[in-house]
Amino acid sequence: MSRLQKILIRARRQVFSEMVGNNPSIFHGEGYDFIEMREYQHGDDIRHIDWNITAKMQRPYVKVFREERELNVVMATMLCGSVHFGSKVFKQETIAELVAQVGFSVLRNGDLLSHYLFADRLYGHDRPAKKLFALHKQVADVLNFDALGKKADYALMARTLFDRLRRKSLIIVIGDFFEIPDFRLLAKKHEVLCLIVRDRLEEHPPVMGFSALSDPESGMMLEGDFNRSSVAAYAAKVAAHDRALFERLRKDQIRFTKIYTDDVAGVKLRRLFEGR
Repeated sequence: MSRLQKILIRARRQVFSEMVGNNPSIFHGEGYDFIEMREYQHGDDIRHIDWNITAKMQRPYVKVFREERELNVVMATMLCGSVHFGSKVFKQETIAELVAQVGFSVLRNGDLLSHYLFADRLYGHDRPAKKLFALHKQVADVLNFDALGKKADYALMARTLFDRLRRKSLIIVIGDFFEIPDFRLLAKKHEVLCLIVRDRLEEHPPVMGFSALSDPESGMMLEGDFNRSSVAAYAAKVAAHDRALFERLRKDQIRFTKIYTDDVAGVKLRRLFEGR
């Protein structure tokens, strides 16, 4: 059985056994179009009262919405060279599994699913669809992509999605986020979620002594003495980067979670989708 088949079977089993399941809260606040303002009538939902208009008119007014039952869900994967790393499983494979789990959940909901694959440029785009074969292709594209030697360009991702997506969408960005993105404008137009994929070894590397390492993005070799102090300094630098990353995402009102390659991804997804 191929890696692709194993990922698809495992993801489908988790979704349809309710590990991820059909969580309506992932779509909270989306899927409704404002139509008009009218006076409150008995039986109206008080959560739809517009208190500013109510105060001006001295009578309660409510907002009337039309429900859109079909949501547009967009997965955007960032596959730069650094995803070609993992102590047990490569981050790239974990990203492929996340695409599968989220994709099965979206299709189960009956919503439209599309996929953009980025690195230093846009490498692939699948149009919105509700077909299983489309999801299978997306997972295969992520799994088989040659990420080595490619750098992450989150600015390009933000511009491309902002320009191309006309309809209000739920955008799920998946990558390792060793660059801090600027999604401010994108998050004002759409709902954006971020799945940060990491390996524990890259955040807390062991003491290795004198070693030679290869940068998977540039291909450059780095030689040095990776002793206790240098490893501790590196770990502190990664922690500072993540604090800045989390602060930026919170400031832009973007929900996020960090998923390690040895995590049970479905549990992390469920907590994020439920807004915990």
